[in-house]
Amino acid sequence: MDLLALADFTLVARHGGFGKAARAAGRPKATLSRRVAELEASLNLRLFERGARVLKLTEEGRALFERAGALLTELEETAAAIASGGDRVRGRLRISAPLLFSQIAMGKLAAGFVLKHPEVRLEVTTEDRTVDMIEEGFDLVIRVNPDPDEGLVGRAFLHDRLVVVASPDLARPTDGMTVPAVLRGRSDCTAWLVRTPAGRETIEVEPFLGLSSLVMVRDAVRAGVGAGRLPVSLVSHDLAAGRLISWGDVDAPDIVLWALYPTRRLLSARVSAFLDQLKQAFPDGTPDELASFIAG
Repeated sequence: MDLLALADFTLVARHGGFGKAARAAGRPKATLSRRVAELEASLNLRLFERGARVLKLTEEGRALFERAGALLTELEETAAAIASGGDRVRGRLRISAPLLFSQIAMGKLAAGFVLKHPEVRLEVTTEDRTVDMIEEGFDLVIRVNPDPDEGLVGRAFLHDRLVVVASPDLARPTDGMTVPAVLRGRSDCTAWLVRTPAGRETIEVEPFLGLSSLVMVRDAVRAGVGAGRLPVSLVSHDLAAGRLISWGDVDAPDIVLWALYPTRRLLSARVSAFLDQLKQAFPDGTPDELASFIAG
């Protein structure tokens, strides 16, 4: 198989079209089209469905892209490592991370990483949706309580838990009374189940304010407009300072953050270095470590 033609195919597949790939690589569009056609002829396979305006991978094309893209990347990384003596971390690293973790921690993590590895071009995309790592070109994704995926492996690096918190000036509801609730997004929830030293307890709530991020929820709860359910790492300093009080731990599974990467790829030096960065920042993976990291 012609490796150069294979590299051109992965370039076109990654950019989603011959024109975009040609502009990105500074190569003639006709050359890329010809080399992909030659690859298809040599394999006796159609790798793309060509429409008037849309270019889509066939099933065979997608399978080849997923495997060849990773292999070519590894070959490039190996060559670069050999050329640099094998001890330098370099190249492009693309990471997808959830909104809250990005807001409170990724800026500091990313800055520390590029200061340590100045030859890495780090790109962090913030989103809570589940991304397709191969198709969208991510090297590492950070996810909260991810569903099992046979195509991904990784490690849990942080644990957190939800607590119900409120301003000390806000009275805790009793005898069937309700309390104004500050929520992330929209919800028709009318009660929160919490664990306290006295046992499980139900707090009746009335949805009062819906906000799009937990940082906004925390700020609104600090202002005293209602109670909220928040990660303990996000409010631990407020609790210690007496700005907020805890009404109990939310009766729900812990929040676990995972760093994930594709099983079919060898672990690149860049991904390995960023995993080391996470381990150094959160050696035990506790909420207190994250709270200290945020405050530091």
